[in-house]
Amino acid sequence: MGKSKLLFITHEMSPFLELTKISEITRQLPQAMQDKGFEIRILMPRFGNINERRNRLHEVIRLSGMNIIINDNDNPLIIKVASIPAARMQVYFLDNEEYFQRKHVFGDKDGKFYADNDERMIFFCKGALETVKKLGWSPDVVHCHGWMSALVPAYLKTTYKDDPTFKHSKIVYSVYENAFTEALDADFAQKAVMADMTEKHTEVFKPGTNNALHEGAIQYSDAVVLASETIDADVLNYVKNSQKPVLEFNSTADFENYYNFYDEITTDELVNVA
Repeated sequence: MGKSKLLFITHEMSPFLELTKISEITRQLPQAMQDKGFEIRILMPRFGNINERRNRLHEVIRLSGMNIIINDNDNPLIIKVASIPAARMQVYFLDNEEYFQRKHVFGDKDGKFYADNDERMIFFCKGALETVKKLGWSPDVVHCHGWMSALVPAYLKTTYKDDPTFKHSKIVYSVYENAFTEALDADFAQKAVMADMTEKHTEVFKPGTNNALHEGAIQYSDAVVLASETIDADVLNYVKNSQKPVLEFNSTADFENYYNFYDEITTDELVNVA
């Protein structure tokens, strides 16, 4: 595939933040694809428990300074970067004091789900796409991992569908086992609406449950990866009914199947264009 460009959007990645199996896959898969000749970019939130000094994060001034609007409020976006020397990969971190500078990730010290997790998610998804635009880097494939990235496919198929940066990007969403049992704020779907969108575009997300986020992401993606052995039956049924290309779960660490999957969906695009 030559120097195809592959963008990973995730809420966790080893060694920076290790919550679930996602952190392992988002560490190993990008490196495996880079070894295959892909050009890689990785974006994740800069949660407060990610140690800046130990991980040598530093601000990227030319990318910082944007504001992300949520519910008519301007929220400053700071971009930081760190390198994984052994892999020759850079990871971009999206930071915001109000949303991410906390000791815990998705719930307080007592495990109570943060009431603003919906806005944190919206901020991350909007901010990720604006950061890639500012990088001036057009990905061939955008691969989303974890529920916090679930709005990215919807935004790419609506607000950003004619944007030169993403116009030809294929969207892949990895479905993992459910990470929470709560529901996001009741107004989540309305808050998530961006330019050139209506509430109808976010209706699938409205329940705010983990299943609803998966189903919304699947609806707007071009292809789906079953990345866990234990995925909710309703979500599996939704994937089946979507009739989209699916990469079945594989417990081995052999990422050749991902390489072939990316190749398949991008080659299909070339055939369709022809």
